[in-house]
Amino acid sequence: MTKVLFLCVHNSARSQIAEAYLTELGGSAYRAESAGLEPGRLNPYVVRALAEDGIDIAGKPTRGVFDIARSGGSYDVVVTVCDGEAAGRCPTLPGVSERLHWPFPDPSGFSGDDDDIMAGVRAVRDDIKDAVARFIAGRA
Repeated sequence: MTKVLFLCVHNSARSQIAEAYLTELGGSAYRAESAGLEPGRLNPYVVRALAEDGIDIAGKPTRGVFDIARSGGSYDVVVTVCDGEAAGRCPTLPGVSERLHWPFPDPSGFSGDDDDIMAGVRAVRDDIKDAVARFIAGRA
């Protein structure tokens, strides 16, 4: 089993999406988790967008990467899904054999009316889903 940790700034959107899709698409070959540099609250637009695809993360807690690092969490792969500046602030975790960076826009910065924001979140959701599917296919 490959253990994968997805990291972003608040663990409220991008890393949660990636974790959900690796869990959904990767089956028993993967154990996915996610965390953030400064854990916040789940983005309600992300909860809605994943629910549209049959995935329920409502009520899922956010986690801090520094808590994981202090507790000795170990992973085979760490994937940062935030911008480069934030990715550079992520701690080095022991035992990680591979570190990847998949930059995606932060849904918390989307503006406009509900339809505009949901359209942006759906685009990020779909791009992350595609990246996760490519990740899995590349390891088959």
